[in-house]
Amino acid sequence: MSSKQFSKPKPGAARLLAYDLISQVNRGGAYANLRLPELLDNSDLELRDRAFATELAYGTLRMQGKHDYAISKKADRPLAELDEKIMDLLRLGIHQIFEMRVPIHAAVGETVEVARAVAGESKASYVNAILRSISTDLEIYERLEEDPSISNLDKLAILYSHPTWIISSYFDQLRNWGAVTELLKINNVPVAPHIVAWPGKSTVAEILAVGGTKLPLGTYAVLSDHLPNEYPAIKDKRAGIQDMGSQLISEIFFATKDVSSEQWLDLCAGPGGKAALLNNLLDQSADSYEFLANEPSEHRAELVARVIPKSKIISLDGRDYASFGKKFDRILIDAPCSGLGALRRRPEARWRRTLSDLKELLPLQRELIDSAYEMLNPGGIIAFATCSPLLAETKGQVLDAQYRHKDLQILNISEFSPAGKTGVSDDGTLQLWTHIDSSDSMFMALLQKAK
Repeated sequence: MSSKQFSKPKPGAARLLAYDLISQVNRGGAYANLRLPELLDNSDLELRDRAFATELAYGTLRMQGKHDYAISKKADRPLAELDEKIMDLLRLGIHQIFEMRVPIHAAVGETVEVARAVAGESKASYVNAILRSISTDLEIYERLEEDPSISNLDKLAILYSHPTWIISSYFDQLRNWGAVTELLKINNVPVAPHIVAWPGKSTVAEILAVGGTKLPLGTYAVLSDHLPNEYPAIKDKRAGIQDMGSQLISEIFFATKDVSSEQWLDLCAGPGGKAALLNNLLDQSADSYEFLANEPSEHRAELVARVIPKSKIISLDGRDYASFGKKFDRILIDAPCSGLGALRRRPEARWRRTLSDLKELLPLQRELIDSAYEMLNPGGIIAFATCSPLLAETKGQVLDAQYRHKDLQILNISEFSPAGKTGVSDDGTLQLWTHIDSSDSMFMALLQKAK
């Protein structure tokens, strides 16, 4: 037994925090974007170490499908039989070896120290052996690419760390493997937060005075280059964090406003980003209106209450149109969906979603559309939006809605969008793409009820 095994483990604080997050996400169902700030707030890490821990944890979660391939080539048993802690530790080490600017000896040695602290000496020795084997075989992925026995789909799934069903779904829409590959690549690239300057409360100029770059989609969108709390407008709740694709959804919907559109409803308002921008836009308009944000989940309703007045928030089942007791001229359905259009912002989402999830989501989306139709005044407009490029929860839902409700007409979004024809399909619906538009891959359709 070496003298090291008698010494106390000395794991680096940044790597230990990264491991804690990875473990809590993979084993405890935590959400990385919610849990990481809490872990950082409770740490004594300097700014540089915070950035390192974030890059390591988020990157490992994104790329663990790729890392698992390397593990499978070196482990002495099937992955399903490996201890969960060992799996996460190996992923942590492999990510440093292949995806970060960490010297191999440090990637291996520092990860083993974390293993000693969280898993014990025996498991740390196993982690050490596997990482050293991988670190002496850096061509492992090049051999994969050249292996004719592995399909192109499986190679993409491994190299870009996406489940095969997601890749196939992207191809169903894009119909081009080169474009699919570009999308997979961009899903793995971290992106700085997009800021929304809420009209009437802050301005783009104020945000830019702190730092950042004006974004092309969305009148109020800025790409940040500082931490969010370094912007006074965000600290004072006069601005928010919101992808510019989501901002564009609210702007387009607001642009359908006319003198008869007095009653507005956000049917699925949580967590509140689109509702906040829409509410502020309506506040700045000269016309009289009533805006309600509906969110049945208590937790999500609390999030909505942080960005719009509580007096405008209701909590009803969006599928039960009778419970609303009134009609509306404009209804936004930001429908619960797979979220596959925002994988670059949610590192664990690709591993949590399955095709079976659609069996629950698709009927829910249809029920929300049907409920909104019943609440819609003649001549009124439904905006159906999802953060997804999957045909089943985008154009498929629109076609189904038109089949069930013959008097629903698709409006051409380019007539209302501040971005003109950007992302607008021939049928008038909107489909943004992360690799093309640098936004989340948002979908939107405007459906008008006959007068």
